[in-house]
Amino acid sequence: MQNDAEKRKDTGSPRGTASRDGARGKPPADADAERETLMMELTRLVQKSVRESSWWERRGVDCSILTAAFISLPAGFLLLSSSQPLYFLSGVLIMGVAHAVITVKGTHLASHSALSESPAWANFWAVFFIEVCGSFSARAGVQAHVKMHHAHTNVIGLGDSSTWKIPFLPRSVYLFVAPLAVPVITPIVAIGQLKGQSPLQILRTVLCVCLGFFSQYYLLRCVSGLLCSSALLVMLLCRAMFSLPYIHVNIFQHIGLPMFSATNRPKRIYQMTHGVLNLPRNPLLDWTFGHSLINCHVEHHLFPFLSDNMCLKVKPIVSQYLKEKKLPYQEDSYVSRLSLFFHRYQELMVFAPPITELVGIQ
Repeated sequence: MQNDAEKRKDTGSPRGTASRDGARGKPPADADAERETLMMELTRLVQKSVRESSWWERRGVDCSILTAAFISLPAGFLLLSSSQPLYFLSGVLIMGVAHAVITVKGTHLASHSALSESPAWANFWAVFFIEVCGSFSARAGVQAHVKMHHAHTNVIGLGDSSTWKIPFLPRSVYLFVAPLAVPVITPIVAIGQLKGQSPLQILRTVLCVCLGFFSQYYLLRCVSGLLCSSALLVMLLCRAMFSLPYIHVNIFQHIGLPMFSATNRPKRIYQMTHGVLNLPRNPLLDWTFGHSLINCHVEHHLFPFLSDNMCLKVKPIVSQYLKEKKLPYQEDSYVSRLSLFFHRYQELMVFAPPITELVGIQ
């Protein structure tokens, strides 16, 4: 599938890599028009499914999951006040799961304005989930994720997921220890991202992050009755509970797949189908992270405005269409990707990625 003149050997390609472009023998103008038609045809199929879906399917299911996470918080705080180890651990578990749902699923949907059709409400939810709950800058988060990562998926120097790389860390530390520091690193990185923002935006971000942090701390002290050190430790445990799969998912689904140069990138449908991978269904991660980050990541990158539930609904349409058109629909298991990254850590996470050139697709 890749050109013989490819600069370096591609790495970590899972099942579902594509064949050569079927339009290769056609004149450039005809081939380009056909490629545009592919994306437009798929878009029409998906939009038809969206129009036929109810509000409950488009947004209600995901809003209900987020609401359930918030409703579970009082039970978590009360259980943490218990002196019984089983009850206390149950409280930690509830708080950890709720935190993951709110700060991963919630912030991701909010960054894509997938929680409301109203621009004003979409902006409000972005600030609430990303800054108050996620301890990060909403402006920087949307810029990095939506405007860079999604617009330039797997393009070297733009959306190549290199921000997740820490080359000086040994593989075991990076994969199994360092992610536990995400709750501490996130607000520190957020401070660095405030550079260049207006004074009002900086003030808003600082106030919102402090509001989220001290609200949880206050409730742990006053409702759960924990001491200062115990409250901080519980906050760290709850916020770090899903940090390992969070980091893993972010690197598994892009790094090791074809990377493109900014000056010679393929059309969108080829860029997304070659540079994005789906993980299999996982009941826990599907609920906490959302389908668009786990088993519908290809669908999400093709149609980032869809909610998690809608990504799941259009998944059969997208997968069938891509397979009919002989386009890649890449899937691999969590364990397989973890094994790949563990054994080829230097190649994937330390060295510069190879640039892929797709024959007849540029």
